[in-house]
Amino acid sequence: MRVTPGGFATVAEPALRVEGGVLVAGDSRTELDGRTLRELGEATGEGAWKPEGVYHDGSGASPDDAVRVDAEAAGVLAEALRRGDAALREFASGVTPVLWPEHFDLGITVDEVNYGVSLGDGYLGEPYAYVGPWQARDGEFWNAPFGAARPLSQVEDLRGFFEEGRRLAAG
Repeated sequence: MRVTPGGFATVAEPALRVEGGVLVAGDSRTELDGRTLRELGEATGEGAWKPEGVYHDGSGASPDDAVRVDAEAAGVLAEALRRGDAALREFASGVTPVLWPEHFDLGITVDEVNYGVSLGDGYLGEPYAYVGPWQARDGEFWNAPFGAARPLSQVEDLRGFFEEGRRLAAG
């Protein structure tokens, strides 16, 4: 997946995207809030299904669960993705950021170090930037089990955070 203005989209068929609280499939626009996953799957023409044997974790949602969208929260997440995408593209201009569907973070890998932005997870419940070397590093910068993490609310210069991580990971 990839970041788009106000949301995110697929990179292959079917061409789908989310803009704020709206699912866009071709010329069709469907409000997400209050719709079941089954209804949204039908709106795309793909149906609702769980990929078997792909991911060990998941949301636990069923096709008949309704989606709830908080417009303010959706805006915060879209802004986190926008900031992350811009910073990653400046940091490593030859690498395309990927929005990974299995954990829904935006990331790249350069020289065996992962750089990216998570929208929040079990480690930190708010959007954060991370630098994750494939081999553990020691030092004050490395404050997370996977490397380094900083809440986006505390990072003014996101590209600078990635650059500092690259410098410290190198040695």
